[in-house]
Amino acid sequence: MVTGANRGIGREVVRQLYARGDTVVLGSRDHTKGAQAAEEITAGQDGGQLLALHMDVTDPAVLRSAAATVGERFGRVDVLVNNAAILYDTWQSAVTADLDTVRAALETNLLGAWQTTLALLPLLRVGQRPRIVNVSSEAGSLETMGTGAPAYAVSKTALNALTRQLAVELSTSGILVNAVCPGWIATDMGGPGGRPVAEGAASVLWAADLPENGPTGGFFRHGVPLPW
Repeated sequence: MVTGANRGIGREVVRQLYARGDTVVLGSRDHTKGAQAAEEITAGQDGGQLLALHMDVTDPAVLRSAAATVGERFGRVDVLVNNAAILYDTWQSAVTADLDTVRAALETNLLGAWQTTLALLPLLRVGQRPRIVNVSSEAGSLETMGTGAPAYAVSKTALNALTRQLAVELSTSGILVNAVCPGWIATDMGGPGGRPVAEGAASVLWAADLPENGPTGGFFRHGVPLPW
């Protein structure tokens, strides 16, 4: 299951998973856009199964409904990719930030991933080689952090902290939990000049495909650890 998957890195992750024969749930806040993306991905291409599902990660009722649908259709979730994110607020600084903007970023980028995980945790517990992949950013690294995009950066730092806590608490369940940074990718959020979206998806797929003895509670880009 991939959230925020009607465009950008999320969509590319879905495309690659579908193309290799996996069963994929494409979650999107706007179900019409998600359904359109699913149609475009499957058009003229053989693959696995692809289900477009309404998933507003800020709405617990919608998440409960999505979890129920997935449970009824598939009975389990093997991989959850918490990709949905908003507000790369490069126009702000910490001392002048609009805190309503900060709250909105936290609501999606942190709490959205958190409550999506909680909604799907029962299905992950019965999954095969279950993995949780939190799509983060090096902008959230405390070691390298300076100024700029405070809402986005702080929300990603918090997501990294959640990754560590979930990894410890789920360590006995076989669920590996990691954060990944795709790097600067040419998406609607990243803007022009970044690397191709397929390269950004590679970090996500690496974490989704970790073996049983793979790392948990880490922060990676292309399988290489990043500083917290």
